[in-house]
Amino acid sequence: MGTTNTLHPAAASGFAQQADAYARGRPDYPQAVLPWLGEQLGLQPAWQVLDLGAGTGKFSRYLLDSGAQVTALEPVAAMRAKLASLPGLRVLDGTAEAIPLPDASLDAVFAATAFHWFATPATLAEIARVLRPGGWLVLLFNVRDESVDWVAAMSAIMQPYEGDTPRYRKGDWRKVFPAPGFSALQQVDFPYLHRGAPEQVIVDRVLSVSFIAALPDPERAKVHAALTELIATHPALAGQAEIALPYRTELYCCQRR
Repeated sequence: MGTTNTLHPAAASGFAQQADAYARGRPDYPQAVLPWLGEQLGLQPAWQVLDLGAGTGKFSRYLLDSGAQVTALEPVAAMRAKLASLPGLRVLDGTAEAIPLPDASLDAVFAATAFHWFATPATLAEIARVLRPGGWLVLLFNVRDESVDWVAAMSAIMQPYEGDTPRYRKGDWRKVFPAPGFSALQQVDFPYLHRGAPEQVIVDRVLSVSFIAALPDPERAKVHAALTELIATHPALAGQAEIALPYRTELYCCQRR
């Protein structure tokens, strides 16, 4: 992660402090994604694939279920500790700009809710280096449905703190496409509902956001209090043991020429 070989401070500090909240509060990915990857891209057990910026392994688990040979690359030690619990997963320390794998050694590179951290021409050149000709780059983003008023309110609590932190919603990651050596970017969307207790789906989700996790304790406590008030007072949330946060999982893919 990061736009150079060093991590953005929000990622380095925030993800290290809130790896547990990340594992609890981040949504998984729709079950329909894996069959789509098999049917449309040809993902199969013989493939060598990389989960780039793998975090706590939310998407690595899906890739392992495909039977493919999966390597996870993650620069934050606290996140790598979570990855170590996944049987069959090869875990490496490193960044997207210096992938510690040989040339043309991979059939696909995946970045799940991560590419906005390292969306640079240098990263794409490095991804092109490790992909075999015809190999795939696949980007996934879980996007909250802010047409739902309480989801929009949740986002509004976070927004004042984001500063210069790279985020999917800012759209800067798109500027590196079209990219030399790759086909045009294609998009397909999947609906997803993240179900669970409000404390998991809302509180842990927000506290795991890099720039929130990196806040000083008093500021983070204010965010926590605002989220708690939202849960206690919003008619759709108050008194609910389980809620469903609506997402749209956007999948983008392009092929190494």
